[in-house]
Amino acid sequence: MVTLADVARHAGVSASTVSYVLSGKRSISAATRERVTRSIAELGYHPHAGARALASSRSDIIALMMPLRTDMYVPVMMEIAVAVATTARSYGHDVLLLTGEEGPEAVRRVVGSGLADAMILMDVELDDARLPQLAASGTPAVLIGLPADTTGLTCVDLDFAAAGALCAAHLASLGHREIAVVGEAAAVYERHTGFAERTVAGLRERAAALGLRMLHRPCEGGYDAMAATLARVFDERPGTTGFVVQNEKAVDPLLSLLRRQGRAVPEDVSVVAVCPEQVATDASVPLTSVAVPAHEMGRRAVDLVMARSGARERGEDLADRVELLPPELTVRASTGPAPAAR
Repeated sequence: MVTLADVARHAGVSASTVSYVLSGKRSISAATRERVTRSIAELGYHPHAGARALASSRSDIIALMMPLRTDMYVPVMMEIAVAVATTARSYGHDVLLLTGEEGPEAVRRVVGSGLADAMILMDVELDDARLPQLAASGTPAVLIGLPADTTGLTCVDLDFAAAGALCAAHLASLGHREIAVVGEAAAVYERHTGFAERTVAGLRERAAALGLRMLHRPCEGGYDAMAATLARVFDERPGTTGFVVQNEKAVDPLLSLLRRQGRAVPEDVSVVAVCPEQVATDASVPLTSVAVPAHEMGRRAVDLVMARSGARERGEDLADRVELLPPELTVRASTGPAPAAR
């Protein structure tokens, strides 16, 4: 195993000089720094994480609180987590994965133990119980999602309200006057999860402005749950010709059920989804959709939390920042003019 002393001998410098190059605690000439870093690369030296943490009071670890709930679409969560991990490595950091279900206790444990230098929180609720503990700790943190009050926080997310509005506007432009929203599982709304609440709010506001009648029904996903939801929609609003789906598990069952009922897509019914690109393109009818940029959200979260960490180390104030990624709607085969419009 290569040691710090081995690197020092190879570079022709003292062990303390190698230590200063690694920690950045003292100014080292560019020529000496280059010689040391070249020796580190050639020998394959990796600083011992525990010793490095003791010397610098830093762990070079980012804690990621990720939901592992059955009512959430796990592939999206995993794509965000992979983006966080790979981007963290580009900064020389590793990722400690925590389950979001642990809530404030996990924040308290990580902050109190010094396990991580910074935190990224997913599955953000409008009134998130983790935030007071996080604020009190002063730990650099970024939220992937928006709570109701973003004061003092740094957040990154898709602009889900704008995404919902885009879906409503697209259906209205095709002449649809009655639309139904197939939403996430009921538990997601009961927790007041930010992305789901904001999508519906954006849909409602734009639908009202455009004179659309809108019905929103949560759905557990799966064939049986979707069959019950669809029957309820057509029982309550027989004139429904447009659907907006924000539930990846409901996409294929919805298309299958419409087909079995003799309702052609898009001739009789149009369907728009807020979902990952792959879900939209792999559906039995390629879906008009607003993509969820999971990789970009994870990448930006790490960039932002590293910026906050750097600002804290320099003793600078940590300014609030909310970064909303603009939604883009891609038109595919699942939407067309409303029957009455034709």
